[in-house]
Amino acid sequence: MKILYAASEAVPFAKTGGLADVAGSLPKALVEEGVDCRVVLPLYDSIQGLLRQNLHFLCHFQVSVSWRSKYCGVFESKIGNVTYYLIDNEYYFKRQNYYGHYDDAERFAFFARAVLEMLPHIGFQPDIIHANDWQTALTPVYLAAYYRSNPFFAGIRSVFTVHNVEYQGKYGYEIYNDVIGLPHYFFHVMDYDDCVNFMKGAVVCSDEVTTVSPSYSYELRYPYFSFGLDRIFNMYGYKMRGILNGISNEDYNPSTDKCLFANYTPEAPGKKAVNKQGLQKMLNLPEDPSAMIVGYIGRLVQAKGIELLRYVLEELLQHHVQLVVLGTGDWKYENFFSEMQWQYPGKLCARITFSNDLARKIYAGADTLLMPSRSEPCGLSQLIALRYGTIPIVHQIGGLGDSISDCGDGKGNGFTFKQFNAHDMIGAISRAEGCFTHKDDWDVLIQRAMTCDFSWHHSVQSYKALYENVLH
Repeated sequence: MKILYAASEAVPFAKTGGLADVAGSLPKALVEEGVDCRVVLPLYDSIQGLLRQNLHFLCHFQVSVSWRSKYCGVFESKIGNVTYYLIDNEYYFKRQNYYGHYDDAERFAFFARAVLEMLPHIGFQPDIIHANDWQTALTPVYLAAYYRSNPFFAGIRSVFTVHNVEYQGKYGYEIYNDVIGLPHYFFHVMDYDDCVNFMKGAVVCSDEVTTVSPSYSYELRYPYFSFGLDRIFNMYGYKMRGILNGISNEDYNPSTDKCLFANYTPEAPGKKAVNKQGLQKMLNLPEDPSAMIVGYIGRLVQAKGIELLRYVLEELLQHHVQLVVLGTGDWKYENFFSEMQWQYPGKLCARITFSNDLARKIYAGADTLLMPSRSEPCGLSQLIALRYGTIPIVHQIGGLGDSISDCGDGKGNGFTFKQFNAHDMIGAISRAEGCFTHKDDWDVLIQRAMTCDFSWHHSVQSYKALYENVLH
């Protein structure tokens, strides 16, 4: 079985969010299961150093972007057992940021078309092209519109994964002819709510549509979660399924992680206390083992439920807790946490940045990880937290509900709250505090969390079954 995995970012080349983690680890796990899975992504200017030096030039050709004809180069890189193809065009990809440009529609229309055009040139004929999110959404659309009559492409099937429906690739009608360049009879495929919608086109044209958790697959059929696409998800629900993302146990391993103050294992988690003390010292917090550290790692935006935390922050800080916040986002939240840490020294530490090193220290040193998301397609932070023995406190939604069960019955791996409500969140934190004060119970919970298996092994079996279903 041969799979081409198309994404706009992938670790270790480019990352802005969870898509890059998935694109960097799922293909690797598939290859380990005997699937010939290769990855294609843009060659961004930020890809430098050894990663760029190890690129091998394969070929170049012209790509049609509506009335334009654009140069496209293809480079190859092999990392471990995975082959990566990088699409080169300096006009489109030699820029400071990956997204947020006035011509993003044109940039990713070029990329989607280049993914298809490169295949005969490099001599790789996949059974399935697996596209991800709006940036690659035009690949299955172009495949259906222009390539089915070509014998090389006739048997290629397509799968599309929705990682985050909030970003759909919505543009005015004027780009249909000027940028996308699809036939007139395909207009209805892209037309949705008085605009051109890339994601809608992919859902219509793909053979199968997946989401990154089972619950998210059902939630997308409701207006509250779907950002307007619920009618399409209901119409094409027959070809939708959810597969929970996994994490790499090799990349996230507290027994070998070099970022930690001390390494530890599920069998001997005692050194986790050393990481807590090291984190407190590093962040100028009182080195108090009896204070429960509540960590927050993520974007400071409304979708992540940060408004709940802002609403009850002063009430929360009356508890015997220390709050550690790491992330960037909306300026109003950045300013709020920056100001509040001065009002509550020793209780709150906010780092308005992103640091992988500090994130890992928080995963290891915090007692709990707070994820009050309004919606969460999957979430990886709660899975990483479990791996490091840090107990998730989550809003029971999307992938959070699929991966975290409340330990009130003595069997769960975290603390959950069902209503998107600030005081329900405080209630869950208070229950965690109650358990935290009973060291024996808390140690059992840590061990239970660390033995949860959310590696890619289980998800890969679901993806293999999906691919086989598409082909047969």
